[in-house]
Amino acid sequence: MDMQASIVHESDADTSIVKPRKRQRAILFSLLGLAVATACGGAHEYWKLVGSRYVSTDDAYTAAEVAQVASETEGSVMQVNVVDSQNVRRGDILVLIDDTDAKLALRQAQADLARAQAQVTAAVSDVERTDIDLKRREALVVSGSVSGDELTNATNRASGARAALDAARAQVALARARVDKSNVDLGRTVIRAPIDGVIARRQVQLGQRVQPSVPLLSVVPVAQLYVNANFKEVQLTKVHAGQSVELKSDLYHSKVVYHGVVEGFDGGTGAAFALIPAQNATGNWIKVVQRLPVRIRLNPNELAEHPLRVGLSMDAKVDLSSKS
Repeated sequence: MDMQASIVHESDADTSIVKPRKRQRAILFSLLGLAVATACGGAHEYWKLVGSRYVSTDDAYTAAEVAQVASETEGSVMQVNVVDSQNVRRGDILVLIDDTDAKLALRQAQADLARAQAQVTAAVSDVERTDIDLKRREALVVSGSVSGDELTNATNRASGARAALDAARAQVALARARVDKSNVDLGRTVIRAPIDGVIARRQVQLGQRVQPSVPLLSVVPVAQLYVNANFKEVQLTKVHAGQSVELKSDLYHSKVVYHGVVEGFDGGTGAAFALIPAQNATGNWIKVVQRLPVRIRLNPNELAEHPLRVGLSMDAKVDLSSKS
């Protein structure tokens, strides 16, 4: 009897332990369900308030329309006035090329022009003299004092003088063009900054013999930087020119926020313009989501306050609800 009572007592104890455990599981599952529901609701609200309003990428970099500076004439470099990272203004003298040959050519052209102008003066005198002679003989031919042959000769001399004058004037025009070209060539020995910016990739050295079209250095217009943001193609459905963009640079550790505007889209994806473009016509093809560069104009005042350089990483977030 005592053994049976003991067995019954132990069974009741097990039952009393199992029931709380079931309740705990039920509560736990309820809490998990509530958490999942809350998370789903939160995700929906986030998408509604944020995700559907913005598209963003950290695949973005600063860029600029860099000016390549090259010599337009041949010669030896006499002076280099700039170094990499130096700020310059448009019109500043960057490089001087030996102008000895250019000056000699200019003086020769000026001398040729002076001779041509002297020939014009002489030709004008000949025209005036032959015209007077022709008119006198024309007046005498009526009275028979001058023969027809003499009149013909006078006419030919007058025509020849006018032709010589025309030729002399043409020679003056040619000589003047040579003077103009020599002046241009002389001016090209002074290489100036084409824009405001910062010197980069300076390759020219003192005493170097330079040739036309060979790059000497670059000028980066840091005050006119823009951003190329590479968005996934699936992100661009609602993106259009004129929308506002918030940008952050790794240079300032997200402490500085730039405000830009979408200017437009590149003509193709990065893969399309790669040195070895993808060839999908072989049949061996896996679809890959492509990225399309979006050009974003930066605020020049913000750039002046917090300068950037070409190639820096940026985070870009486009406000899809903004209007152009």
